[in-house]
Amino acid sequence: MDFRKQKRSIAEAKEMDMVQYLSSLGHEPSKIRNNDYWYHSPLREENTASFKVNRKLNRWYDHGLGKGGNIIDFGIQYYGCSVGEFLKKLDGGFSFHEPLKNISKIENEPEHPLKILKESELSSNALIRYLEQRKIPIEIATQYCREVHYELNAKSYYGIGFKNDSGGFEIRNPYFKASSSPKDITTIKNASDEVAVFEGFMDFLSFKSIRGNNANNTPDFVVLNSLSLFEKARPFLESHKSIRLYLDNDAAGKKVAREALSNSKKYKDNRNLYQNHKDLNDWLVHSGKQQKKRLGNKL
Repeated sequence: MDFRKQKRSIAEAKEMDMVQYLSSLGHEPSKIRNNDYWYHSPLREENTASFKVNRKLNRWYDHGLGKGGNIIDFGIQYYGCSVGEFLKKLDGGFSFHEPLKNISKIENEPEHPLKILKESELSSNALIRYLEQRKIPIEIATQYCREVHYELNAKSYYGIGFKNDSGGFEIRNPYFKASSSPKDITTIKNASDEVAVFEGFMDFLSFKSIRGNNANNTPDFVVLNSLSLFEKARPFLESHKSIRLYLDNDAAGKKVAREALSNSKKYKDNRNLYQNHKDLNDWLVHSGKQQKKRLGNKL
């Protein structure tokens, strides 16, 4: 690699938001205190979150290891590789979205609406690598997702698109989460008397990845795409004899599950199947083959 090019790539990599990058690897914070995001360490096994990212400084520190630094220092530790090898792993990622220099603007509603330019079959190597990191087989993803090119603030990007019932898309790539209008739930009907419910499409794809395409006893599916749409989904959900909830293991997911169980005995809260993880995809990313087989028999 040309030294000047490598130096420039290092500078670009250091601009990447650590919180977004950890999320792309399947790691979400256990707690957030101002600018400090606390994680169960991605570098080792632990029961108490002691891995901290200061989002303002964009630096990490693992209190158990006594080590820290920037995203490149993390990548070297995480993958056990050289600087050059880590930069190659990031190659192509910068075309997803610009480094997040203004977090508040990204997190709030964009000044200009997101516009879908085109959709096609998933083929981008970068997006396929991202799905591999999330342990989603490409043959599963291509059944339900599209490659979506979109425009935001007069710039063009692309990501994995999951269509809702009104024709809008949920869009994901390693560095950005977005939705196109109109926002809605996604229903997948298999003429079943039971239905499985997920907050986001990555958890739905995880379910399909764990269970496989077993045609026997395939439920209907609802992907809420936002917990705020749960009430809208209720008429369809409650038209079934059995409703299995696979929501996130956070305060919001617990609240909706608790309210659902109080509404009807049809609901069953299945979060205990991945109780030590943020959500079903987080469990999948960190599980082994035998664990996956056992859970597949319970789903």
